[in-house]
Amino acid sequence: MTIPERRPDHVPTDEARIEEALRLLSSAPVGLDVAVKRLSRGSGVYAWWADTSVLPDLPGPPNENDPSLRLLYLGRATSLRGRILRNHLRRSGSSTLRRTLAGLLVDEGYRTTWTDRVVLLPQDEARLTAWMHAHLSLTWAEDPESAMIEAELVRRLHPPLNVHGVDPEHLQAGVIAAKESYHASSRPAEPS
Repeated sequence: MTIPERRPDHVPTDEARIEEALRLLSSAPVGLDVAVKRLSRGSGVYAWWADTSVLPDLPGPPNENDPSLRLLYLGRATSLRGRILRNHLRRSGSSTLRRTLAGLLVDEGYRTTWTDRVVLLPQDEARLTAWMHAHLSLTWAEDPESAMIEAELVRRLHPPLNVHGVDPEHLQAGVIAAKESYHASSRPAEPS
């Protein structure tokens, strides 16, 4: 007779991990200058927040500690520090968040070029990073199995800039159009 494995008492259940992540992600967001100093190299999930006056056409659940802020985007990382610093605050080529923001801010003159993919011009990468520092804040929660947690959090919270894992009725047409606009903004040169 085989005895079923029992979870040790000190190992949290999946639901407990999700609830803890929700608690931490819903805490008071911090500015990016503070966040980049506090982010760990561990894996986990993160949430981007903005004042309701920023990108006002987007819905998003309010922050429990500061209802003037609403959730824009939720992601996961094997290294929170690396993902935020090297991707989201630096390179549009490796950040869905940056590409979507640039598409939404297209009227502000963000320009792209084609490399092996569509990327912002270097001066516009810097300009978008400055915009993010001025308008966005961040919360995060460390978790060793962030993929499962992220999927459930996206399903529950419906962040407006997320597309993958969002129920179809919660997809934002403006976000999809912004992504398409960004990708169409620079086509590879036709061979001569």
